[in-house]
Amino acid sequence: MENYVNFAVEKAVALLGIDSPTGYTRDAEDFVLREFTALGYPASRTVKGGILVDLGGTDDADGLLLEAHADTLGGIVAEIKGNGRLRIDRLGGMCANNAETENCRIVTKFDGIYEGTLQLCNASVHVNGDYNSTERKWDNVEVLLDEVVDNADDVKKLGVSVGDIVCFEPRTRVTKSGYIKSRFLDDKLSVGILLGFAKYLKDNEIVPARHVYVHITVYEEVGHGGAGSVPAGVTEAISVDMGCVGDGLQCTERQVSICAKDSGGPYSYEVVKKLIAAAKKEDADYAVDVYPHYGSDVEATLGAGYDIRHGLIGAGVYASHGYERSHKDGVLNTLKVLKGYLL
Repeated sequence: MENYVNFAVEKAVALLGIDSPTGYTRDAEDFVLREFTALGYPASRTVKGGILVDLGGTDDADGLLLEAHADTLGGIVAEIKGNGRLRIDRLGGMCANNAETENCRIVTKFDGIYEGTLQLCNASVHVNGDYNSTERKWDNVEVLLDEVVDNADDVKKLGVSVGDIVCFEPRTRVTKSGYIKSRFLDDKLSVGILLGFAKYLKDNEIVPARHVYVHITVYEEVGHGGAGSVPAGVTEAISVDMGCVGDGLQCTERQVSICAKDSGGPYSYEVVKKLIAAAKKEDADYAVDVYPHYGSDVEATLGAGYDIRHGLIGAGVYASHGYERSHKDGVLNTLKVLKGYLL
């Protein structure tokens, strides 16, 4: 599987370069559709915008669905203020303090894209004596457009309006030591991993015993990404999403995380055991953890009423929903678990 790590990271980096906050994902959908099609797999867009891919298999009565998501955090214009600045509301779980000082793009509905920066209101330290003590909340930060605007009318003349999408700069870097740093590794790194796994199957002419499908969803960050489009015959669904790294957890960025429970409850005990067995079989470096504040696509699938078993794995990611970091070793270990589980 080592040969497919760089491919997976390359595709993740390309996808990270495509803005796709929840609700504004068409370009990312197009990318995912092209990439799976280029590998030779049947792929189609769901009505909601997800990409459903058929990786093949011989047992149609015991199918497996692998889920990852291409939507990310972001913002939406909520108000054009009298001073020409923008109040925004968040898309997904982005925190104002994690977005502060980040460059962004405002995608208008009909008049192009403008650049800006998210700043604390009254952001000059030499002017604002309360700068350090001010709690960062969405109602006291604002987007400064990089245009000559002094009032709301100036902004409206540009074509900026309420409901326009705000996309934050991902600042993607891959270091010589193998670390992958970027906003929105959650979950574009996993999309790259599934593309890498699909390429592995294709290059080695492997047809899985179980029929395997991939669903790249586009509304995971708001809770209903995986709530549909489950092919007939699927009995298990595994969400391939970021593994949590932080205090109280065992996982590192160089491992694959197997989640036993998150805020939505326990994952299938049977599936968790099989994932651990797959990791051991492939000599993957893994950790089993309980995530305190987390929800996944596969829980949305269960919530929609599908009668399936469910699991969650992913490369370890630190600083989730902020400037995130993972490692190529985490990618490799995730690929190993997928191989061990399916083959």
